[in-house]
Amino acid sequence: MRPLSLPALLFLVLGVLPGLVSAALPRNIPEAAFLVKMAFAQPGKVQVKGKVNGKDVEAVLLLSPGAQIRDVHNRIVLPSHIGGEYIVRMLLDNNGQVHRVWVLTPQEVAASAPTR
Repeated sequence: MRPLSLPALLFLVLGVLPGLVSAALPRNIPEAAFLVKMAFAQPGKVQVKGKVNGKDVEAVLLLSPGAQIRDVHNRIVLPSHIGGEYIVRMLLDNNGQVHRVWVLTPQEVAASAPTR
């Protein structure tokens, strides 16, 4: 087996390095984001259970027109491509609709601040 040439080695390192660096960085989730349990079942709607604005909430909420959902790898996921129940941090828009969602890893759940 012959060794890799310098250009091939650089290409390999530079191709893998950004993924490793981004995986090591913590996500920038706003402190104002509520820690809740969220279920994605119906198109355009989510079932939320947890404390929102200091009140216990168990309700179906609408996703805002520009809702952004990020998975555990911080990739944006279309609402139609996610299903099931997750522990998330979420932000609401001015109309009370779910505007931003971060699906949490087990480590992020353990490190999360108490629910608000």
